[in-house]
Amino acid sequence: MSLQPIVQAQGLGKQVTGPEGVLTLLQDITFSVMPGEACAILGASGSGKTTVLGLLAGLDAASDGRVLLDGHDLFALDEDGRAALRGRMIGFVFQTFQLLPSLTALENVMLPLELAGRSAQQARAQAGEVLARAGLAQRLRHYPKQLSGGEQQRVAIARAFAPQPKLLLADEPTGNLDQATGARIIDLLFELNREQGSTLIMVTHDEALAQRCGRRLKLDAGRLVA
Repeated sequence: MSLQPIVQAQGLGKQVTGPEGVLTLLQDITFSVMPGEACAILGASGSGKTTVLGLLAGLDAASDGRVLLDGHDLFALDEDGRAALRGRMIGFVFQTFQLLPSLTALENVMLPLELAGRSAQQARAQAGEVLARAGLAQRLRHYPKQLSGGEQQRVAIARAFAPQPKLLLADEPTGNLDQATGARIIDLLFELNREQGSTLIMVTHDEALAQRCGRRLKLDAGRLVA
């Protein structure tokens, strides 16, 4: 029996209205990703990569088409339903880290675990374990402003992986880091992904990084071209 895709994009389109009229961001995007795959979405700035990622996560609504997440039609759910499904299934790594400045590294990673129903004790133990795995055992009580960019991104990756999501979405995860730090971050990302057996969809403009994924999709001016 064949596995069901973890994500299916079916005829996705996205239009927005601006001062000069309707602008098409995406048109007829169709693809599927199977459980355990590592998939890179490539394209120049403005090609629609981040828009696709937002639609796959249900953070934005499509103008056309639909997204099936583990068989669930995202856009058939209301906002609360999408948030609940996202909380159960998805981890997200942002280019800009998106850590809460008033929380320590440990508390930032504990947050999604507590929202998922873990007790404070369970969340603390699980968060501490994944932060140690990310090489941050000595930084648990540090606030984001006390951490380097690379350390903040490791906290963000730990936060994404801590709930053991079925699907990890990463938006230019090394875009704000120098080359050496970025390489270490990517090693960590792939290492944790292999260990947990989750599915990885990564937006990048870096061909070398994309080649580490088993599959590549390319966007050009809002269309899927490869």
